[in-house]
Amino acid sequence: MLRRKRRLILRKRAAPGAAPGQLVADPTAVETRTSIIAYGPDQIEEIPACDPARIASLSGSRPVLWVDVSGLADHEAITAVGTAFGVHPLAIEDAVNTHQRPKAEGYEDHVFIVYRMLTPESGAEGEQVAMVVGRDFVLTFQERPGDCFEPVRQRLRHAKGRIRQLGPDYLAYALIDAAVDSYFPYLETLGEEVEELEDAVVKDPEPGHVERVHQVKRELLSLRRAVWPMREMLNALLRDEHEEISATTRTYLRDCYDHGIQLMDIVETYREIATGLLDVYLSSQSAKMNEIMKVLTVIATIFIPLGFVASVYGMNFDTSSPWNMPELDWRYGYPAVLGLMAAIAFGLLWFFHRRGWLRGDRE
Repeated sequence: MLRRKRRLILRKRAAPGAAPGQLVADPTAVETRTSIIAYGPDQIEEIPACDPARIASLSGSRPVLWVDVSGLADHEAITAVGTAFGVHPLAIEDAVNTHQRPKAEGYEDHVFIVYRMLTPESGAEGEQVAMVVGRDFVLTFQERPGDCFEPVRQRLRHAKGRIRQLGPDYLAYALIDAAVDSYFPYLETLGEEVEELEDAVVKDPEPGHVERVHQVKRELLSLRRAVWPMREMLNALLRDEHEEISATTRTYLRDCYDHGIQLMDIVETYREIATGLLDVYLSSQSAKMNEIMKVLTVIATIFIPLGFVASVYGMNFDTSSPWNMPELDWRYGYPAVLGLMAAIAFGLLWFFHRRGWLRGDRE
């Protein structure tokens, strides 16, 4: 899994005190491309690359018009798309500034929605998607090409399900649901890594595990920053009355809201496990150090009496006196002392074994 380090606090690009609705250029923004899918129950028209100047003429050509803008470098094209559908300037500003918190705001004749989706390129950081839902259109603004909406496009092309029969609000639900579902595969992969880390930290803790745990915690924090407000956004769509969202679509949004709750539960569970892994690592390291100290203590304890015996026979007293080590003149004195020392060592080992001090805690 690719890892990308990111700042947890993003800077707002607009200068303090700037006029509302002002678009500020982002030097890292991707080239803007616009694609259109216009469809109805019986017909569908897809334009992969469309000039923003033609979009106004396509309005009303089909019951539903989906305009997908990927890349936010061309502010003139983005403004032209927003102006063609009467989007509020504040909504356009929020669509261009990609630091927005997931939310849902109602305007006079459209609903503005912001959320984050995961793609293979974005990692846990995700990518902002701004959506405008009108009476006969849906506008989506993405940071870069590549998204998780391809299953929705396939359903439109092949008329699968009810998506071609219902209005733009159902299309908006399908796109939000695809973004919510994009978190589950990523969380499954992250969960497997958390489980592997848990086993590794318990069985054989290493200093490198701490860095991996911190990396997982940062990813989970990024996911939480996206999932928690997304749940609030879905709740706002269910709670607030919007003319652009029908009662039928609200039923499907409740299911999407349930998925958001599941995501939040999974993220919080993994965060608790990752936080506990640091304590487990420290405990494992402490237990491992205790095992090492126990072995060293046993070795030192065995050599203490051996050193005493060796030091006694190393004093080299005069052997003329019967009280001054007469065994130094004994023919078998040297092997007898070595045998005594071996007996002491094996006796201590037997004593430690009987007391259970030589059995490892891991066993």
